[in-house]
Amino acid sequence: MAEAAARVSGFKANYAVERKIEPFYKGGKAQLDTTAQHLFCICGTRLNVLDVASGSVLRSLEQEDQEDITAFDLSPDDETLVTASRALLLAQWTWREGTVTRLWKAVHTAPVATMAFDPTSTLLATGGCDGAVRIWDVVRHYGTHHFRGSPGVVHLVAFHPDPTRLLLFSSAADSAIRVWSLETRLCLALLTSHYSAVTSLAFSADGHTMLSSGRDKICTVWDLRSCQATRTVPVFESVEAVVLLPEEPVRALGVKNSGLHFLTAGDQGILRVWEAASGQCVYTQPQPPGPGRELTHCSLARAAGLLLSVTADHNLLLYEASSLQLQKQFAGYNEEVLDVRFLGPKDSHVVVASNSPCLKVFELQTLACQILHGHTDTVLALDVFRKGWLFASCAKDQSVRIWRMNKAGQVDCVAQGSGHTHSVGTISCSRLKDSFLVTGSQDCTVKLWPLPEALLSQSTDPGGSPVLLQAQTTQRCHDKDINSVAISPNDKLLATGSQDRTAKLWSLPQCRLLGVFSGHRRGLWCVQFSPMDQVLATASADGTVKLWALQDFSCLKTFEGHDASVLKVAFVNRGTQLLSSGSDGLVKLWTIKNNECVRTLDAHEDKVWGLHCSRLDGHALTGGSDSRVILWKDVTEAEQAEEQAKREEQLVKQQELDNLLHERRYLRALGLAISLDRPHTVLTVIQAIRRDPEACEKLEATVLRLRRDQKEALLRFCVTWNTNSRHCHEAQAVLGVLLRHEAPEELLAYEGVRAVLEALLPYTERHFQRLSRTLQAATFLDFLWHHMKLPSLPAAPRSSET
Repeated sequence: MAEAAARVSGFKANYAVERKIEPFYKGGKAQLDTTAQHLFCICGTRLNVLDVASGSVLRSLEQEDQEDITAFDLSPDDETLVTASRALLLAQWTWREGTVTRLWKAVHTAPVATMAFDPTSTLLATGGCDGAVRIWDVVRHYGTHHFRGSPGVVHLVAFHPDPTRLLLFSSAADSAIRVWSLETRLCLALLTSHYSAVTSLAFSADGHTMLSSGRDKICTVWDLRSCQATRTVPVFESVEAVVLLPEEPVRALGVKNSGLHFLTAGDQGILRVWEAASGQCVYTQPQPPGPGRELTHCSLARAAGLLLSVTADHNLLLYEASSLQLQKQFAGYNEEVLDVRFLGPKDSHVVVASNSPCLKVFELQTLACQILHGHTDTVLALDVFRKGWLFASCAKDQSVRIWRMNKAGQVDCVAQGSGHTHSVGTISCSRLKDSFLVTGSQDCTVKLWPLPEALLSQSTDPGGSPVLLQAQTTQRCHDKDINSVAISPNDKLLATGSQDRTAKLWSLPQCRLLGVFSGHRRGLWCVQFSPMDQVLATASADGTVKLWALQDFSCLKTFEGHDASVLKVAFVNRGTQLLSSGSDGLVKLWTIKNNECVRTLDAHEDKVWGLHCSRLDGHALTGGSDSRVILWKDVTEAEQAEEQAKREEQLVKQQELDNLLHERRYLRALGLAISLDRPHTVLTVIQAIRRDPEACEKLEATVLRLRRDQKEALLRFCVTWNTNSRHCHEAQAVLGVLLRHEAPEELLAYEGVRAVLEALLPYTERHFQRLSRTLQAATFLDFLWHHMKLPSLPAAPRSSET
């Protein structure tokens, strides 16, 4: 009823998911194909295949056992992909189609920790947590080798790049590198140089030199002809990956000669280039390290000239190999999304604050991601200024920052300020002009920060240092944490919501108290001004949303429907409706006039912390603890147009049906009635056919000429008719035709025939019992009629005159 009323009165009635930004990488290995068109990465039980150009997930591969994937590798020819699951099963995929071509047991007694293909793409080596190394022929499908002797987990395996040498390298918990011969099935050498886990191996183009890296902060150069270490290079960081660069000069990276140079990635979060001969660092990436910037993986796609690096907070970065210029960024995992906002005058971008000091800016059209560094602790809240180019963020580091996006979509920090003594949990920007912002903190105070004229007049200078903000006003507002602040549309009022169960109204810029809104039973999570009326909305942990009058601070309406805390509320449709999000993972659309919940949107699996509506009021954005950011589209008009088109189509078909019945074109009429999927309409056609003088022949001929799917639909309709004694005759007539002319095998092949028969039997039995009783009564009456002896009538008396 509420939905129908919303449609009639012009209110919004529904939102549909238009786009999702979901986790696609949760740590572990990530790999590019040789052309760098596809990116493969692990996300729990799935292996996702990303299209590098668009950033969209093309395939999501999951094994039948639905266990976590522990290792995978793509063959050098890009054709074969093998995954290993925690259930000790190996799956071989044709990944472009997303199908498994072979599934076999790993034979390991513990999960597979690593795997690698040989250069010919025919052999696969697997290293297990049981200390065993096995080799498989993926073409002829059998195991070829089983190497024992490694202590602990084998976390690294690699084939020699020359397939004629038939060598395999592995490393386990003892930090040694073992060289295995596939010909003699023996360990040829034990390379000991590292004192902690060996993290990666790289081979020179001629195959005579190998480079190893470890978490002991050294890289070792090995001569594979003598199996001796020729040089140890201290790199002063725990190295997770090492990449050998092509032996040619690259001036941009400090490579001035054709000697051996390599690139390291580790816990300092920057890429560095080293000269092996001198052990000197010749290039350091000019990017300051920040929290979560530690690199966990790095690999080179030589044919495409791209370098892939992965950070500890699951961001994937693609660099041009010759210059280390950043080409693309992907946010693999957002953790818990705490706030979301549209960006740009046309809402072309969204900014996401997750459980991280970094902000992520996504372009909605391509999902290209820009990662913003600046805060030193978790960003808690966001807000955007009126024009959409400037936005502000606040964080646990007790600071506030202002960011500017240029027309190319690049974002830079242009101002920063500090002054709160605890985490800054909420922020609100001025509405009329880009003139000031207000922050609320756990220190129970709000601060008003005016924007300097220099900030508003200058163009964004990416190399310039941020302007310092100075708080103009500081006011202690509540006795407990301030969870939300909101500035009125005319920039003259400020509302604050606190954990102390109250909201308060203040005048700006002096922050003078005007009144208190009391009535919630638990703390307030959100306050929001109506864009049209002098009304304030509050969302509380008591599961309700309340509307308050600004004139007398009275409660106008209460909306109840969430099963848990209401975390965010926003006005939509010119202030006539509300959107609310809660800890129950639901987003609800309310009509203020009648207090009705028009629609409940269920797409999140956990708390929905972020909620924002677009400028044109046609989209909404939500972000939750399930790491999802969802873009919703208002589909009210589209659904109304679709319903109108359906009604018109139904009218046309109904008229056509009447014409067909009038012309006695029963087959066409029955087919049309079935396509309408209305049992009563089909019943009308069957009744019209039975009223024809040649009823039996007409019905049989018409039913038998139907397609099989139409007969299946007719059987389903018979179930409905058979429940009513007035319509059971038509149902039995159709059943009779099918039973007389269809073989039992054909009837049993009908879709859902068993459920149909189970529904038909009890009512059919009841109808026959009623007919039997009626027949018995009629027979008895007939018997009485024929055997009753009626007394003869007395003769009429004769007249005396005769």
